[in-house]
Order: sequence, then C-alpha cells, then structure tokens
Amino acid sequence: MMNPITKSIDLGDGRTITIETGKLAKQADGAVELRMGDTVLLATITAAKDAKPDVDFMPLSVDYKEKFAAFGRFPGGFQRREGRPSDYEILVSRLIDRALRPLFPDDYHAEVFVNVILFSSDGKDMPDALAGLAASAALAVSDVPFNGPISEVRVARIDGQFVINPTFEQLEQADMDIMVGATMDNIMMVEGEMKEVSEEEMLEAIKVAHEAIKVQCQAQIELMEAVGKTVKREYSHETNDEELRKDVWAKCYDKAYAVATSCNTNKHERGDNFAAIVEEYKAGLTEEELAEKGMLISRYYHDVEKEAMRRSILDEGKRLDGRKTTEIRPIWSEVDYLPGAHGSAVFTRGETQSLTTVTLGTKLDEKIIDDVLNNGKDRFLLHYNFPPFSTGDARPSRGVGRREIGHGNLAHRALKPMIPANYPYVIRVVSDILESNGSSSMATVCAGTLALMDAGVQIKKPVTGIAMGLISEKKGTNFAVLSDILGDEDHLGDMDFKVTGTVDGITATQMDIKVDGLSYEILEKALNQAKEGRLHIMGKILETLPEPRADFKENAPRIEVIIINKEFIGAVIGPGGKIIQGIQEETGATVTIEEIDGYGRVEVSATSRTSIEAAMAKIKGIVAVPEVGEIYEAKVRSVMPYGAFCEFLPGKDGLLHISEISWDRIEDMEKAGLKEGDMIEVKLIDIDPKTGKFKLSRKVLLPRPPRPEKPVQKRNENEGENN
Repeated sequence: MMNPITKSIDLGDGRTITIETGKLAKQADGAVELRMGDTVLLATITAAKDAKPDVDFMPLSVDYKEKFAAFGRFPGGFQRREGRPSDYEILVSRLIDRALRPLFPDDYHAEVFVNVILFSSDGKDMPDALAGLAASAALAVSDVPFNGPISEVRVARIDGQFVINPTFEQLEQADMDIMVGATMDNIMMVEGEMKEVSEEEMLEAIKVAHEAIKVQCQAQIELMEAVGKTVKREYSHETNDEELRKDVWAKCYDKAYAVATSCNTNKHERGDNFAAIVEEYKAGLTEEELAEKGMLISRYYHDVEKEAMRRSILDEGKRLDGRKTTEIRPIWSEVDYLPGAHGSAVFTRGETQSLTTVTLGTKLDEKIIDDVLNNGKDRFLLHYNFPPFSTGDARPSRGVGRREIGHGNLAHRALKPMIPANYPYVIRVVSDILESNGSSSMATVCAGTLALMDAGVQIKKPVTGIAMGLISEKKGTNFAVLSDILGDEDHLGDMDFKVTGTVDGITATQMDIKVDGLSYEILEKALNQAKEGRLHIMGKILETLPEPRADFKENAPRIEVIIINKEFIGAVIGPGGKIIQGIQEETGATVTIEEIDGYGRVEVSATSRTSIEAAMAKIKGIVAVPEVGEIYEAKVRSVMPYGAFCEFLPGKDGLLHISEISWDRIEDMEKAGLKEGDMIEVKLIDIDPKTGKFKLSRKVLLPRPPRPEKPVQKRNENEGENN
C-alpha cells in the first residue's frame, strides 16, 4: 500500500516546491518526486551493499536526464528516442556531483548511483536549479550514509534585485547568473557567469542563495525524520592497520616534508622524489608483506604526503615550487603562432600551456541546439581538449569526457560576454592543452583572449582567469589562500576556486570546496586575492598584444550583411533556390538568408572583396524598387518579332518594343542589331498600373536626329495681278 509523505517549500514569490516520497520507484534505496508548477523531477538513489575489492575512493555516478516527452516533443535522429547525454545534461550532472561528492564519509567506498530525470516541464521554470535539491532529498530518505543534506539554487540579479530560481524569461534580463550548492552551514559549490560584477556583489549573491538553501535543507531534515531514515546503514569498507600507519608515518614523513619544502619547480621530478620515498619503504618488506599490505601502505603514504605539503604551507609559507601564497608562476605568450588559422595564441603559465585557435565562420557554421527545453543556434563556440600527453600519461585518448565539457563551458562563459552584440561571424575557439600542472581552464581563457584579438575580433575587453586554492585546518581558523594553484595543490588542498574577469569585474566563476567550514571571510580573501592575480596576468598578456588587430587575416572570410524587406526574401531565394544558387555560382560568394523580426537578414561572405561586391550588387538589384525615369544596365533575354525582353534588374524583365529601340523606323527585328545576351542601357518609361508590366526605351537615351527641313515654296509674282 502507498503511504506517501510530502513536504512543501514556499519560495516566497507565490511558487511552492513539493517533495514527495513513497509513491514512485519504491525499490530504489531512496526516491523522491519533486514538483514546482508543471515541472516534475524524479530522483533516485541506489547503493551497493559493499565496496568492490581494492576500492579506496568514492565511486559516485550522477546522471541527469531530460525526457523529450516532458515538453511534448519528439527526439531527433532516425531512432526518435533519447540518446547520449547532451552537453547541457552533462553540465547539470556535474553540478550535482560536485556538491554531493565531498559529503560522503571518507571511508565509504560502495558504488552509489544518483539518477535525476525530468518528466514534465512547461518551459518556464528552469529544472537544473531543482536537480540538486531532488538528489539530496532522495539521499535523505534513504539509508545511504551522507553528511548532508544539501541543496542548490540559482540566484540572478535582475534590475538590481536578487531573484531565487528565476524563470527562463527572467534570466534573459539578468546581469548575474550563479548556481550555489551548500549545506545548512557551508558553501560547497559555486558556478556562474556575470557581466563584470564586483567581488562584493558576487559575495552578496552567494549569501542570498545560502539563506534560501537553509530553508530547503530544513525541509529535507523534516522529511528524513518523517520517513524514519535518521539512522543510516552500517558499513565497513576499510581494513586498517594502526601499527603499519604509524610505521609509515615515522619512516616517511620527514623525507616527504623535505621534498615538500625543497622548492622544486619541476612537476615530474618532484613526483619522482615523492614516489621514491614510498618505494624505499616498500623495498624493506617481503613479497608476502607487500601483497598483503601494499594498498594500505599507498593509502597511508598519501596521507603523509598530503600532511607534509600542508604543513610546509601553513607553518613555513613554502609552496611545493617555492612560491609565496600570492605569487603567480612565470608567464610567456605568443600570438599568430599558426599561419593557417584565422587567429592563434600560445599561453604558458609555469607548466600549464594552451595552444588556442580561432576560426571565423558564416551562418552555415552555427551550432544547432536541440535540447528538450532549449532550442536555437549558438554563434560562439568554445571547445577544450585535454590529451593524455599533456600530463605525460602513456594512454590513448578516448574522446571528449565530462571534465573537458565542464572546463570548456567555464571558459565559454568567461569570454562570451566580450563578443560584440550582433557580431556577423560565427566564432569557434579551440583550446588544446599541451601541458598541464593546474589551472588549464584558466589558461584557456587567457589564450582564448589573445587568439580572438589576433584574429581581429573586436572584443569589448580582454579577459583573464586564475585558479585559487586553500589549505586550512581547525574549521578554517588557520588557513592559507593560494594564487595560481598547482595540480598537487588542487588534489591535496581544500578548494579549487576559478575566477575570470576583465579589469572592471568578474565574468565567470567556478568553485568546489572539499572541506566543511569555509567562512565568508575566507571567500572574501580568496576573491580579492584572485583579483590581484587576474590583473597581474592581464598586464602580461597585454604586453604580447595590447589590443585586437585592426583587420582580419588574409585567409579569413569577409562578411557583409544587408537587411531587406520581408517581401523580397522569396525573390532573393528564387523558385527552388534558383536565384540564390545562381548568385553564388556567378560570384563565388556564399549567401545565406533568414527572416528575423519581420525582416530578411542576408549574409554574404567570401575571402575575395570582388566576390562580395558582385554578390551584393545582384542582391541590391533584386530588392531595388523599379522607378520610372531611372536608367538601367539591361541584358537582352529574348528577341521577339515585336521587340526584345530585357532584364534590367535581377528577376525583373521589361519589354523594349521595336518602336523604342531607335529613332530610325525599324521594320524587322532582324535589322535591330540585338541578340540574346547583349548588354544595353535602357530607361524605364512606364509601369502598367493593372498588370505591373514594365515598358523600356532605348531610343530616349540616344541623340534625337534633327528633323529634315521642309522645301520653301516660291511665290508667283503675277499671282496678285491675275487675281
């Protein structure tokens, strides 16, 4: 029998979120149905009873899916069914994952699967802002160990006011759009884009979001108590040997600390030195002991290495490569690196390097977006590639993963606001990471800025980015904020906080917290320190290229746009596309046309200025309105016994009657001297008001011959006398 339990959350603006459990998907470890208006999400949790052998990490899988039926649509493709996750679904899955993952117990290693499915939507409310709440609520009503609950909300600033979970329509008016994930007490995740806002404004938005999250977390706690899931399942996934832990610590810590404080700037050499310590320890054991305790030794040594790095920073202020906490690694950059690209740049910061290209395209290169709730076209694309060789890994590259999609999305958000409005080109930025030791997405932003300027894209302002780290202890009472973090500082530290922006404000951010106890004091310090770092990096890239190039490269396409009246769209296209295809064949230009806001937008592109001018002349001729009295260059299309039909404007023929060819009387068109294909000047002398037919004249443009003089008759001198 069903015994559903429901909790409601009032958003304070007339909208209510309802969470219900006990009706759907009851065989999952936890399941909730979340409703807000016509938006319906189902979130389920399933977890293995025990961990797989030799697993010493949290094997969490999060999948967010949107059903096309949710919005009354059919999926695309031949099979007409949902396929691989879209980039949008992957990004939402990452948002949920990043808030949940740090809150599972450190020693819990059973496989956990989180599934959030959108089953209904009216296209008004944004479901991604509800997915994290749904996932956490499903965990709350399960017996899976979890140190939550959490929730996620979107906060947007519209006309100076903060709005929680805005609609799609409201978001279009916002100058700030961030997603925040948090527990009752701590911020866990932040991601979003902004239109050059200040650090103080961003911090205020996070605080507003956190207040809304607290209400949603309290509702989950009450739901958990009502379901009776306050006590979670018992588990034992780790076998520990305290004597071995102490022995590893005693024999390895001092050596690891020496490596951590050696200020070695080479990533691989430093890694080899750390690895040699544990290998030396293992060399003192028998094969039997290694077989039995090898994994434990590796786990305990990882803790030793982590503590050595953290103590070096907190106690001595020494980072692994010898830098101060606020110091940025050495930077060099170069533009116009690849002659075949429309724009290119190399940006290197320490041991992180991005080679980025820019390609300028036409309307035909637009990306078609066909998600469940988002349909349209994207004219600014950014792709991020992270090949294994960038970290020295000897393994094959298996295509684009979730991490690459996430990093690319962050860089895309950082740069997109700086593209001029109504820019005629479709832009594709591709960042290939050639070396990586931390902060490769921020290197992408810097290299992307340089490559765009190298391509001649007149961006509004240059953008740079920096990744901040954190080492903290004692609930954040003792901490160090690190600028421009290394890969090890990200892996062994407590925070990865990426901030991008111009000299005037922040354009995008992404923050992941790995510990409890991140105060607003630490957040404020990190933001201000990030600003100093961004401005330092800005100075470096502007030394390479201070402003966008005045013109495009020779191999880049040129584009001109003409706006025409709606009624001329069909005339430009022609029956079956005959006219527009003919223009392209004759001129070598690419011509596209679309209706926007009741007008026709015609885009003409080519690498040759001559081709563009020729195509534009033909299009202007088609859309020109014939005027009586105007003179035109016409082409003889056909010769008839009574005259010739001439095309005086593209698609517009008029009759040049035999009587209008010349001032001389012409009895036979064979004697008129006209043949098909001849180019002649004509004048439009009349438009029939009933039929719309055009009457042309050639003779009026020719000199009129003088009239012959009449003979003078002599008067008869005797005429009067005879009379």
